[in-house]
Amino acid sequence: MFPFITLTDGLVTLRPFEFGEEAELYAAIRESLPELRPWMSWATEQYTASTARDFIAITRNEWSRGTLYSFAVICAETGGFLGVCGLSHFHPVYKFCNLGYWVRTSKHGKGIAGRAATLVAQFAFERAGAIRVEIVISKDNHASKRVAEKIGAHYEGILLNRITVREEIHDAYMFSLLPSDFGLSARP
Repeated sequence: MFPFITLTDGLVTLRPFEFGEEAELYAAIRESLPELRPWMSWATEQYTASTARDFIAITRNEWSRGTLYSFAVICAETGGFLGVCGLSHFHPVYKFCNLGYWVRTSKHGKGIAGRAATLVAQFAFERAGAIRVEIVISKDNHASKRVAEKIGAHYEGILLNRITVREEIHDAYMFSLLPSDFGLSARP
């Protein structure tokens, strides 16, 4: 079991979700549903406060198992809920994982996703044992692509038929981050 941990750069704070936060998560998702729906299979009109509560329970359980690290992204100054950033799909042999992020619509354009993604990638290398972090983005998701580019992720090409969102298949950009991007050495 890996202990719960808080990350911050002074402007954003990332921490595991807490029980009882489903209202804040639900409100951010409902606000952002038009922007999330094309890219996230779970982002549907059927998303409820109960779905948010279940998500929080799952993320806390998976964190304790070391299979998913999902962080609530919080404004360091106000404590307001900004979005979600996390690591998933850990490969047990090759030690890579997927990095995902989203920021509520009313907070777009402030660099929040990039700050969160940078903190979580560094966590992956320093604490979660990753030697590679992948950011896989639908070719049509221009906002997420800009985040990957702004944080200096390495563009590696286009993966055909890589993402499925509900019944739609997407080609995807592959970006990666490495320990050396943070002045670290990869650990076997």
